[in-house]
Amino acid sequence: MAHLIIERVFDAPRELVWKAFTDPDQLAEWFGPVGYHVPRESVSVDLRVGGHQRFTMVADSPDLPPGGPSEGVFDELVEPSLILLHEDLEGEAAEMFGATRIDMRIELHDEGGKTRLVLHQGPYGDDILGAAREGWGSSFTKLDRLLAA
Repeated sequence: MAHLIIERVFDAPRELVWKAFTDPDQLAEWFGPVGYHVPRESVSVDLRVGGHQRFTMVADSPDLPPGGPSEGVFDELVEPSLILLHEDLEGEAAEMFGATRIDMRIELHDEGGKTRLVLHQGPYGDDILGAAREGWGSSFTKLDRLLAA
């Protein structure tokens, strides 16, 4: 089992990056790797400790692996710098990820008007870690475009 750690600097202030992760309209705009989308009507965010973040990722082509629903529970929120959440997995999702619970920590650090994001997520089975890294990287290219608009 392994944990994914990604650091990335976004050319936008922390408040904008925070909103991209917590506002349902913005989350639907960028989340998911290239080739996938999140229908706005599938997104629900209850932004409080014990609240949820729900959405469904949909593949744009039948040639891609299917997306699916995601439901995280917020464990800690410190606006605009920290989001902790977890997702309980069952059935096929648990088998695919190699775990029954995935934890995610998103730290947003001010870098003089830019934002350094540090993401910790896992545990993952070793065979899915690379795909998770690629998926986040692809998603972040879409987030870059949203933040630049």
